[in-house]
Amino acid sequence: MFAIVRTGGKQYRVAAGDKIAVEKLAGEAGDTITLGDILLAGEGDSLADAAAVTVSAEIIAQAKSEKVIVFKKRRRHNYRRKNGHRQQMTLLRILSVA
Repeated sequence: MFAIVRTGGKQYRVAAGDKIAVEKLAGEAGDTITLGDILLAGEGDSLADAAAVTVSAEIIAQAKSEKVIVFKKRRRHNYRRKNGHRQQMTLLRILSVA
């Protein structure tokens, strides 16, 4: 069975056993959470009632994503700024979609 969940403003297609990286969620490694905003659920070609489906996940780790370089430049004005940013993320293992 699969479900489409929304967390952190993004949508993810998940099934039992999947690993996904989402925007930072509260909790420590090893905690179990329930993903609440379920948009669609089904199995194969048939769709199920999304209101009756629950998705539980285990937090694997709290980590940072890849570094994004922000470089600003204005031509002929000797203006250059280089900045880096690493977004906080949470690694999840989907335990069950029921």
